[in-house]
Amino acid sequence: MAFTDHGWDDYQYWKGQDPKISAALDRLIGECLRTPFSGTGKPEALKGNLTGFWSRRITHEHRLVYLFEDGQLFIVQCRYHYDG
Repeated sequence: MAFTDHGWDDYQYWKGQDPKISAALDRLIGECLRTPFSGTGKPEALKGNLTGFWSRRITHEHRLVYLFEDGQLFIVQCRYHYDG
């Protein structure tokens, strides 16, 4: 598993700001590692310039955006909606 700089900044934000969202995010990341294209958070294949990326709902406002490729999980974003 790896984070982009943006994804890591978002992840660290939640660790310092909201334990409940941080815990939910950790659960979603664990699930992405096991079943990247199904499960909780309504996994959705993204389109347009984000084709190949997936998102899951963390909350109504925030999304986890990731790429799963060659057995590797790459966390791109975990705050707000897609930055496509």
